[in-house]
Amino acid sequence: MKEIIQHKLALLLDQPGCYLMKDRQGTIIYVGKAKSLRNRIRSYFTGSHDGKTQRLVSEIHDFEYIVTSSNMEALILENNLIKKHDPKYNVMLKDDKTYPFLKLTAERHPRLITTRKVKRDKAKYFGPYPNVYAANETKKLLDRLYPLRKCSTLPDRVCLYYHLGQCLAPCVKEVPESTYKDIVQEITKFLNGGYKNIKQELVKSMQAASEALDFEKAKELRDQIQHIEATMEKQKMATTDFVDRDVFGYAVESGWMCVQVFFIRQGNLIERDVSTFPIYDDPEGEFLTFLGQFYDQPSHFKPKEVLLSKEVPADLVEEYLQVKVLQPVKGQKKEMVELAKKNAQIAIKEKFALIGRDEERTIQAVEQLGEALNIHPPLRIEAFDNSNIQGSDPVSAMVVFTDGKPDKKEYRKYKVKTVQGPDDYETMREVVRRRYSRVLREGKPLPDLVLIDGGKGQIEAAREVLVDELGLDMPLAGLAKDDKHKTSQLLFGNPLEIVPLERNSQSFYLLQRIQDEVHRFAITFHRQIRSKSAFQSILDEVMGIGEKRKKQLYKHFGSVKKMKEASVAEFIAAGLPSHVAEKLVNVLQKDN
Repeated sequence: MKEIIQHKLALLLDQPGCYLMKDRQGTIIYVGKAKSLRNRIRSYFTGSHDGKTQRLVSEIHDFEYIVTSSNMEALILENNLIKKHDPKYNVMLKDDKTYPFLKLTAERHPRLITTRKVKRDKAKYFGPYPNVYAANETKKLLDRLYPLRKCSTLPDRVCLYYHLGQCLAPCVKEVPESTYKDIVQEITKFLNGGYKNIKQELVKSMQAASEALDFEKAKELRDQIQHIEATMEKQKMATTDFVDRDVFGYAVESGWMCVQVFFIRQGNLIERDVSTFPIYDDPEGEFLTFLGQFYDQPSHFKPKEVLLSKEVPADLVEEYLQVKVLQPVKGQKKEMVELAKKNAQIAIKEKFALIGRDEERTIQAVEQLGEALNIHPPLRIEAFDNSNIQGSDPVSAMVVFTDGKPDKKEYRKYKVKTVQGPDDYETMREVVRRRYSRVLREGKPLPDLVLIDGGKGQIEAAREVLVDELGLDMPLAGLAKDDKHKTSQLLFGNPLEIVPLERNSQSFYLLQRIQDEVHRFAITFHRQIRSKSAFQSILDEVMGIGEKRKKQLYKHFGSVKKMKEASVAEFIAAGLPSHVAEKLVNVLQKDN
């Protein structure tokens, strides 16, 4: 244990507060709260832990703490610190899929569609339906019964649905609004409980088909009846008091927590939320942290009432959320909480094996790579690749892998500014210089390993900038490809040497994923730039289109593809004079 940590542990107070764990670069990697700072912080550095917590502890090189006057103050402060610092080991809320709804759109020509998101768009929503397959089959039945349009955009001619009698063909015919109004009312009546008449008709048809020995038709009708029953079955979580409430239940297994939330609105279960994440604190404290983050999201509104299990301090939650909190001990509300807990237990058992396997695979790869290079496990890897065609439109790209996984919000694209012609070495110097000059200037964390997709020349070019110009002594390695453009060698050291890695090892697979990803990212960016440059040269051929109108066209259409598909009238609507629009369309048609 580091001397500075031992010294600080001896000075800890037995008081509530928040603590901030830092890595060797001073970056805050975890924020926690505690009723007793002394007991909580010391627990990280004593006793045994699971592999996940051991990884956190192995990265801690220092910590600081803030004493608060109460647990409530610590809870609020922790939430604010997590939002401010975004530590990588804190809770990351991930939504699982929710139950589907049937939606009648509010368009001029309405559609019946299946969706999992409820929006304020004047549409009519029915559901949610826990039985997804039955809901889809019921939609198919309604599609056959009521001829609403099926296409998302109107075509210029009738489709197969019109010939099957399942569409009114608004694409070529004028359909009165009164017709749509009647159909919408019928579907609304069906989904609100008026399905019984249709069900009775289907039962009669099924019996008639059976008596006529048309068993295939009878089976089809029987299946339709069963789907209607499964879809329209009364929800067991319905209540009669019409109070809006959220029901929480959680389960913990092997250092992971799953939280299930049931949203009860107007007495009915309309949606659920599932979040699964690793925990490093006691379950009660982690759940309180989750609650604070949960209602900070704009999509989650506080209801009038929250139902919790008895393990959670209700008075603390009530003061924190400023809503009524209940911990029912009997009756229907207790059944709701138990059902949420049961769902959480099922979900975490189903997902834990996959989560654990993925976590073990990625972390194992990072640790193996660190051992092979004789460096600390490279938890943050930044990789660079260049892309150009004979020196035209040169670009470079950087991807970031954190804990062995792509961290796409950290990806960066670079247009090369100072290099003329096909010079990969100068391109690499410019991009590495721009990247790490900015990192130093803004005080951002440095990577544990820099990877260069290229040979010795590109690696040495990057080393010149990092060491000679910027004074950075970071681990630097290169990825070489074979004649089939596949990852073949890892180059490391000064002078550079080939690092022996087993081709079937997790570390080698990680390097392959990184090299493929940075190459894909760079190539995609280069194609975008090249396409835009080529199109700009076409625009230059048209008299009457200057820089101002180029920008105007890009702003209006958004992409080159849409411009090539546009008509003269659309270009006029975008602000071009008619004679210029006609010339542009002619040029584009020749180019196509």
